[in-house]
Amino acid sequence: MHEAKPMLIGGEDVPGEVGIPPLKSVNPATGEVNYEVAAAGADAVDRAVRNAAQAFAKRSWREMLPMQRARILFGIADGMERESDMLARLQMLENGKVWSECVKQVKSAAATFRYYGAVCETTGSEVTPARGDYVSMTAYEPYGVVAAITPWNSPLTMEAQKIAPALAAGNAVILKPSEVTPSTGLAVARIALKAGLPPGILNVLTGTGLDVGAALVSHPLVRMVSFTGGTESGRRIAEVAARKLMPVALELGGKSPHILFEDADIDAAVAAVADGIFEGSGQSCVAGSRLFVQKSIHDVVVKKLVERARSLRVDLPDAPGAEMGPLATFAQRDKVEGMVDEARAAGAVILAGGARPSAPQLCNGAYYLPTIIGGIDNNAAIAQNEIFGPVLCVLPFETEEDLIAQANGTAFGLASGVWTANYKRAWRVARALEAGTVWINTYKQLSVATPFGGFKDSGIGREKGISGMRLYQQPKGIYFGMA
Repeated sequence: MHEAKPMLIGGEDVPGEVGIPPLKSVNPATGEVNYEVAAAGADAVDRAVRNAAQAFAKRSWREMLPMQRARILFGIADGMERESDMLARLQMLENGKVWSECVKQVKSAAATFRYYGAVCETTGSEVTPARGDYVSMTAYEPYGVVAAITPWNSPLTMEAQKIAPALAAGNAVILKPSEVTPSTGLAVARIALKAGLPPGILNVLTGTGLDVGAALVSHPLVRMVSFTGGTESGRRIAEVAARKLMPVALELGGKSPHILFEDADIDAAVAAVADGIFEGSGQSCVAGSRLFVQKSIHDVVVKKLVERARSLRVDLPDAPGAEMGPLATFAQRDKVEGMVDEARAAGAVILAGGARPSAPQLCNGAYYLPTIIGGIDNNAAIAQNEIFGPVLCVLPFETEEDLIAQANGTAFGLASGVWTANYKRAWRVARALEAGTVWINTYKQLSVATPFGGFKDSGIGREKGISGMRLYQQPKGIYFGMA
């Protein structure tokens, strides 16, 4: 085994902390160890936070003219595009996404840096209406040191979605990537240094949530935290933030309803349902994991979905034509498998999948077949709890009122989809759904320009869009007396 990949603090490579074992990056497609990555502890966290605070205190980044900051963000996007194959391969090796999806996500991540370069350069503040003999205006100030904590399911896009707006807003950022996917964040940070980002403005701490995440969130010099991950982890972060009176952005779990009314374009809807749950092996916060189908079309829809699930090509991520790879970790595969087995034991009907694939080239990887479950109601554990795997629960409904009650009948509220030819119904249902995003006659159509976040236990705050940069700033009122 070669020497562990170093962390990045203050623009310099830093080895792992003494006494803390390095992270082992495991390829979920084969079970083989890719390499080792340095692991941080409390000392490295303190060093990184203080270094970031010092870099921010120099004021060179926060006071840089907007078009100059934008130029560096554009340079990061250019560098990512030049290193597209390297970045895509790192993600594929670490979390098992198929190659075509990894390539798309590099392009999307680079586009996010380009977008926030434009937002940085062109977004103005406001002169507010005076109510006396004065001129008043709003200025927007960065918080200082921002901690960005990202998950393993789509590290390239999730990291860009936090780093780019936080940098555009003038902050110093400490990225804590998932211990499952530590390398893409390190690679992007080094690209950023080459693009002219001042040392210390973007640092990357690799390690576990217990050793790094908790110390980072509780550090007194961290002024804001942006987290994407599980709801329970989000609650713990919110509790620490409440004690510190520190703002947080939390993008958490989901159990998104995907709804088909009887007048839907069935073929288009079935294709979108399959993509919405099986793309990325179902490891997406917005995965349409609960399918509500009006009873009159239930049988034909289920038949088409079962055919699609059984024909989906599950293969090595870099195999030509692969449509679905492994789950990101063996632990996650085992969790998904256990949840399906529990549902089966409770009386659920496995309509497709429900097992590991038998192909010899997949036997050492963390694979699980595209799975469709019927014979349950919305109160079943498998319909209420986030699975984060390629498992679709099919639930029939009769009336619109019945549908709304069931669709909203979980603790989550991240995303949803509605298929109908009736625009009045689409509007009614979209407004009635308790979800931060509603797709109508499409699904997983994401835009960096549109705010994104959840209702209820799916989170707090909104990323993306112009307001996605304001998320990392605090407004300040300034008055000029004219008396």
